[in-house]
Amino acid sequence: MRFAALTLALIGWFSVCSSAQAEPVRIRMASLVPKNSVYHRALLEMGQIWQRAEGEGASFTVFTDGAQGGEADIVRRMRIGQLNAALLSVVGLRDIEPSVSALQSLPLMFRNWEELDYVREKLRPELEQAFLKKGYVALGWGDAGWVRFFSKEPASRPDDYKRMKMFAWAGEPEQMEIMKALGYRPVSLETADILPALQTGLISVVPVTPFYALAAQFNGPAPYMLELNWAPMVGALVMTKTAWETISPAGRDALKAAARKATDELRVKARSDVDASVAAMRQRGLQVTALTPELEVEWRKFADTIYPRIRGTVVPAETFDEVVRLLQAYRAGHRE
Repeated sequence: MRFAALTLALIGWFSVCSSAQAEPVRIRMASLVPKNSVYHRALLEMGQIWQRAEGEGASFTVFTDGAQGGEADIVRRMRIGQLNAALLSVVGLRDIEPSVSALQSLPLMFRNWEELDYVREKLRPELEQAFLKKGYVALGWGDAGWVRFFSKEPASRPDDYKRMKMFAWAGEPEQMEIMKALGYRPVSLETADILPALQTGLISVVPVTPFYALAAQFNGPAPYMLELNWAPMVGALVMTKTAWETISPAGRDALKAAARKATDELRVKARSDVDASVAAMRQRGLQVTALTPELEVEWRKFADTIYPRIRGTVVPAETFDEVVRLLQAYRAGHRE
């Protein structure tokens, strides 16, 4: 009887294992990127590569245009298992690991793409390990261009924007408090609400990349742009560790390679498309205010007053200090 019981137990165990193995792997990814945009197409291509490697039954679904909510909502959905992957900017990524905010939330800290690339690659191993400890696998890193100010009326100096109501990302109370303390009028909104808010006057200025401004048609109600590279818009492809562990070894290799290729190509394209996006908006009436040397000095002095408020609140103090140290080292070795 003991032998029979053991046999039945083994049969049941093998049945459960076989059932688990037969369960098809499904990836449900979300992002705020527009449908049919270059970002959306890159994600779909990545999914096709993974599906071929993973085999029969594997499915890959991409939700665009904020269909699953804002970035904070997407992260919450990943935590409860409704989603298992996402293409997020630092706005959403920092809900998982706050130190990643050092790549995007330091205005005028990075002077060019080479500086950002250097700092990101130095921080990347530590950041990816921190994400893994939180239950997420970072598949690839990218960016979407420099954030610039688009407004309903002309503006060029830091004080000019104080009279306007400015878009602020929902779910970033620390930045809201900093903006208010500096005399600005932030309005917390989700990305999907920006265009109607501009059209109705709920906000009158939005910091966003030229590529996204063109795609979302923000330049219509906000036809003035200051040619100031305020901060890079940085992002990453992430997947929950739970979902990652359901993928076959061949599928993992294919997905990671495809994700790295996609984010690298998107990064190159986003950077090269800045001038083209601005040119296209100029043809539609965009008025561009050039950044004179005098204006740049004024904006950099303004940024210097913000850093003490950011350090230890928006960006962890130790990460802030590490970015400053890395930039000093990089600049020392790249003096003309």
